[in-house]
Amino acid sequence: MTNNQPPKTTRNNFDLEHRTTEFGKMVVRLCRQLPKDSINSRIAGQLVGSAGSVGANYREANDALGKKDFLNRLRIARKEAKETLHWLELLVEANPEQKEGARKLWKEAEELKNILSAIIKKVETKLN
Repeated sequence: MTNNQPPKTTRNNFDLEHRTTEFGKMVVRLCRQLPKDSINSRIAGQLVGSAGSVGANYREANDALGKKDFLNRLRIARKEAKETLHWLELLVEANPEQKEGARKLWKEAEELKNILSAIIKKVETKLN
């Protein structure tokens, strides 16, 4: 690895890319089940945006041109996973009947956040 090139995140990049894409699709499916009102529209919009940003920033990290950009993209992806958890919590508060559907998404967002944290820690250790 040259000094200019950022490390790739994992040997199984496709698996995590696929997983983040599927996560975004699951969020959209849940949001389509919500009653149409202004509160749900706002929550759904924020939730879909943050869930989509997890995958987008992960993919951009793997296309990064330098180590600093690479780590920043991973950190943004992790932040978006945390944001997704926040919007899921608000969704369930506004729609208690969606608690069961949101539970699977909550677990997946938590796991993605943890995976990204582990990757960041590993990369930071290698770079220092």
